[in-house]
Amino acid sequence: MKSLSSPTQTVVTVLAGVAMWVQGCSLSELPDVGRIEVDHRAVIKADDKTVGDILSSFNRAEEALHAHDIDTLMEVYSRDYHYRDLRKADVRKLWEDLFAKYSHISSTHVFSQVVAEGRKPSTAKITCTGRLWGTSKESGERVILDSWFFEVHHLVSEDGAWRIRGVPGEPPEALGFPVTPHPFF
Repeated sequence: MKSLSSPTQTVVTVLAGVAMWVQGCSLSELPDVGRIEVDHRAVIKADDKTVGDILSSFNRAEEALHAHDIDTLMEVYSRDYHYRDLRKADVRKLWEDLFAKYSHISSTHVFSQVVAEGRKPSTAKITCTGRLWGTSKESGERVILDSWFFEVHHLVSEDGAWRIRGVPGEPPEALGFPVTPHPFF
């Protein structure tokens, strides 16, 4: 299984969004749909089982987003999670704050590269483009909370599941200013 959303479903969702936009509908009226898939042109350097297991981990995280289940969501993060200055406890606090301010949270992940490494394999790098959506509890508006383009998710196989371990090292500098962090996924 390389996709949790068929191409037809994706096209219908996009066309429905465009049609609603043309008719003057706001983002808050768009359906709350999360999508995790491997692009049909993706570079895959992993076996089907590994790819399926990685997709399953992201799907569990998406289900936890819909349920506002912080404990299940945090299971997608490695014990040793480290993303720039943030640790797992820091990311938990960020999610708690988002859950307090937003309802109908969902994400979109489109993987353009999946590379598994190590024995069994034990690590993987996923190149991903996506976004995190939510509906403001204050205004009722649907907003993009975060977005990323060709971000590399570093994963580790831990306790029988794929977990996000973060990005090692210092944040890269681009054009003289720091790159926006994307710690959620």
